[in-house]
Amino acid sequence: MKTLKTIVLVIALISIGSCKAESKKDVALIEPIENKNPTNEHYIRVALLLDTSNSMDGLIDQAKAQLWEIVNELSYATCKSQRPNLQIALYEYGNDNLNSSDGFIRKILAFTEDLDDVSKELFSLTTNGGSEYCGTVIQSSLENLDWGNNADDLKLIFIAGNEPFTQGKINYRDASINAKEKGVVVNTIFCGEYSQGVSSNWKEGAQITYGDYMSINHNQQTVHIASPYDDTILQLNIKLNKTYINYGQKGKRKMAMQQEQDKNAAGYSKANAVSRTVSKGSHLYKNSSWDLVDAEEEIEDFSYDDIKKEDLPDHLKNKSNEELKAYVEVQRNERERIQKEIMGLNKKRRDFVANAEKENTNGLKSAMIQSLKKQANKKNYTWN
Repeated sequence: MKTLKTIVLVIALISIGSCKAESKKDVALIEPIENKNPTNEHYIRVALLLDTSNSMDGLIDQAKAQLWEIVNELSYATCKSQRPNLQIALYEYGNDNLNSSDGFIRKILAFTEDLDDVSKELFSLTTNGGSEYCGTVIQSSLENLDWGNNADDLKLIFIAGNEPFTQGKINYRDASINAKEKGVVVNTIFCGEYSQGVSSNWKEGAQITYGDYMSINHNQQTVHIASPYDDTILQLNIKLNKTYINYGQKGKRKMAMQQEQDKNAAGYSKANAVSRTVSKGSHLYKNSSWDLVDAEEEIEDFSYDDIKKEDLPDHLKNKSNEELKAYVEVQRNERERIQKEIMGLNKKRRDFVANAEKENTNGLKSAMIQSLKKQANKKNYTWN
């Protein structure tokens, strides 16, 4: 936000200690933060490393179908009474279409808060091959992503696959030790029988960094539970989309992408489209690079003088800066009203789903959320 800008790609926390409240003496030594937006102070950073070899179609399908529920769970996190932001990075490995000289790995996305980009790239993944080098992709993510230096950042790798963890030129032990030195926790998700993952070193790969080892049935179909509130939430999504004001050269393209990801989510089920709408109603859904409402709020040096009127929607091109600013304010107020209504309905939806769900059987989501909450708890994050 304008009043508080952290290092952009670092999941920054204010203090060097954990997310516990500062002492009175410590508080006196820092500037008052009453008027600073708290969502820029704490970050959760997740690097998702997905095996895209031939046998992993089910894993990719789970990632597509469960992305928004994972995001929603993270949106409920609190640290020092503040809502942390979320940044996600995405790698694929083990695909024969990838460059062999790079170890059959590809950095798809660096750390980003653009959740539509994450969704788009997940839906673009295809499987083929291949040779799965776990140590190589972990090491690449450590070297080529900006993890930052703050010891209190919640920095997590989730690597999922089904071949021995020992393959490739880079030893997984060396990669995991490097992760530990950077304060990055490696969590391993073996797609198959638990004991097989243990015998093929997936468990050890996690234990070196005090991460979690889990196994999932990657071919299990995602279970979506419908609720009585779904239709109303989806109607609110239509209204929410109308509050976005595209600007800049990529504005129209990004607005079209937003609608495309709505359709992708709905392609799995109505409940999945609802999950995405809930994510769009949360503080984690940010689009300052193309939406004027978010841009005015989040970009520190934002100025209407820098907006090219020819890049605006037709009905705004001839408006003065003052008229444009007033229009943005109206849209912001409407968006906040809609988001508040979505959050209220989602609270009822969560209660309904919790009562209807005997046990959480969605493999990738269950594994990730279990680990995230466990490791976040060590830094005094709470969930509500």
